[in-house]
Amino acid sequence: MGATSGIGKCAVDEALSRNLQVRAFARSADTLAPQPNLEIAAGDALEADDVASAVTGVRAVIYTLGIKERLSMLWQEETLFSESTRILLDQMDIAGVSRLIAVTGFGAGRSSDAMSTLERIGHKAIFGKPYADKGRQEAMIMDSKTDWTIVRPTILTSNKRTGQFRVLRAPSEWRMGMISRRDVAAYLIDAVVENVDVKTDVVLTR
Repeated sequence: MGATSGIGKCAVDEALSRNLQVRAFARSADTLAPQPNLEIAAGDALEADDVASAVTGVRAVIYTLGIKERLSMLWQEETLFSESTRILLDQMDIAGVSRLIAVTGFGAGRSSDAMSTLERIGHKAIFGKPYADKGRQEAMIMDSKTDWTIVRPTILTSNKRTGQFRVLRAPSEWRMGMISRRDVAAYLIDAVVENVDVKTDVVLTR
């Protein structure tokens, strides 16, 4: 979900490079170039029928939806993450799909406690509304019947895939840092293929 940009596009590329079958779901999915093992699924994450079609028959769902940064996010309430996740969880349950890997971000949910006071103040001032919704999203996922993994990347870069990053599982290790989108994507596909970190929330950083 969110297959045409950012981490989602990188995850599609990573999976295809491993000869895995991918169903790419996004409103603009039909802009993707046809490739072997790639199934295009254009649709809206807030439309239950679209999501139902997207998740039927899949092995796992990787959720990478994001929003475009804009001035109004400083004051407007955000609901995309929680609302799309509510719909997704309902449709996964109906389709009998249990594996969910969801990308949120460092500062969401209980990872906000790992920020320094200065980091927390700055982060809340700019990203407070979206991350409050990511917090609601994380709570829904953790309370769900899915075999979930919550993935919180630190500051994202457009650098190449290095394979040199850390998966921080213990809250005492969580910290701010940087990581490339392609390294995040590599972890997401590993989480599906190797079925690691089930019922775990992790932080990714260099």
